[in-house]
Amino acid sequence: MSFRLATAADVPALLSLVESAYRGDASRQGWTTEADLLGGQRTDPDSLREILAAPHSRVLLLEVDAELLGCAHIQAHGDWCYFGMFSVRPTRQGGGLGDRLLRECERQAREDFGCREMRMSVIWTRTELIAWYERRGYRATGARKPFPYGDPRFGEPKRVDLYFEVYAKAL
Repeated sequence: MSFRLATAADVPALLSLVESAYRGDASRQGWTTEADLLGGQRTDPDSLREILAAPHSRVLLLEVDAELLGCAHIQAHGDWCYFGMFSVRPTRQGGGLGDRLLRECERQAREDFGCREMRMSVIWTRTELIAWYERRGYRATGARKPFPYGDPRFGEPKRVDLYFEVYAKAL
């Protein structure tokens, strides 16, 4: 297993991985699917290129034998770091790869960016995912963010009651 930072050349593979982890029938092979909540896309090539070009931002890739199996985005905002776009290939979920990737993102946020806290936004209905993060030390902050209804870049909601809860962990 190895980690490396994504480049613009990785955008097609990243797009495929992220979409497979969250949308459509392929995502149902894992436990992180959002297919019952959202249709459409999870991200797009332009958004991925923007993330890669943004200041204090990186996408970490997890590879096994040169095969892309996971990714996550981190971006520093002063003393805290945003964590998102966390994806593990659905057929490889549940084997510890996500845990290793999350810990490496936390290490890089702390050591490379000097952040003291990691924050993330999770759709409130994702109880299994929230429990997974809580077992790793993340706690609800009480903050909520609205779901971007009407913006197809983030998917096509199948429910009218979606919003994000913000979770955080001291690094």
